[in-house]
Amino acid sequence: MEQPAEMNTLSQIMEKLRQKGLDNEIKMTDHGKMQGPGEIQIYTPEDLTIIKTYRFEGDSDPADNAVLYLLEDKHGKIGYILDAYGMYSSQEVAGFDDFLKKIPTADRDMQELFN
Repeated sequence: MEQPAEMNTLSQIMEKLRQKGLDNEIKMTDHGKMQGPGEIQIYTPEDLTIIKTYRFEGDSDPADNAVLYLLEDKHGKIGYILDAYGMYSSQEVAGFDDFLKKIPTADRDMQELFN
């Protein structure tokens, strides 16, 4: 049985999420909550679970370092948060790191998602 090709770049994973209809970016609001794309839905940390974390390191530029968090909300909807590492973080809203630390983690094998 042929093994699926391993995905090891951010663009490969983002494309697979798009193909599966799971390219729902979740962003921090100015009010310190997370909000889904174009939705009225506002999330608290208790509403979300981090189901997989992917880290990407740039070959030569630390600004290319990124982390992709796949999340599932309490209704089973999957989305993601994309961020850079450390001082290159694009999350300028105060409280982002604290919010992220409060989200429970359940690392899953996401192979079924990407098949």
